[in-house]
Amino acid sequence: MFELFTIGHSTHSLERFFDLLKTRDITAICDVRSSPYSRFTPQFNREALKGDLAKQRTSYIYLGAELGPRSDDPACYEKGKVQYKRLADREIFQQGLARLRKGMTAHRIALLCAEKDPLTCHRMLLICRYLRADDVVISHILEDGALEDNRDTEMRLMRLLKIDSDDLFCSKEELIELAYNLQSEKVAYSLIEGA
Repeated sequence: MFELFTIGHSTHSLERFFDLLKTRDITAICDVRSSPYSRFTPQFNREALKGDLAKQRTSYIYLGAELGPRSDDPACYEKGKVQYKRLADREIFQQGLARLRKGMTAHRIALLCAEKDPLTCHRMLLICRYLRADDVVISHILEDGALEDNRDTEMRLMRLLKIDSDDLFCSKEELIELAYNLQSEKVAYSLIEGA
């Protein structure tokens, strides 16, 4: 059984961020931001964060090229908006998932992105979607430090989108997939500003 965590750096101070990691005994951060820099929270810029994590004896691995929410490949876009399914079908994404699975055998990993809520972030809507399996327990470290099991996050997503989990004509799995599709379309990166 593998265990995987996710966390959004949001506007946390470094101290608070490190406390959240320590509470869950995280030994490695996998940064899955396509662009690992922040104008508003520069303490989470790639180089600075890597150095500060090393002082905490926490490994830093950048996987944004493999598992990030953007792509330089025009085939991953439709009408200027990235399509998560197309990203997931790319060989580089599958290699990123394989590398992550291998890392889980030796480390307690947290996927890092910027958004505080996993419902608005590709770390849940793209990466966790394709890691959902009986052998992987996924937990989101929320802004207040609470843990939310990915299955509970999926149920929260369905409530947010007003999808009835007791639909007579669809299986629960079909409804969860529908929720992932709808939310991904809402939050996916767009080349067109304001779209």
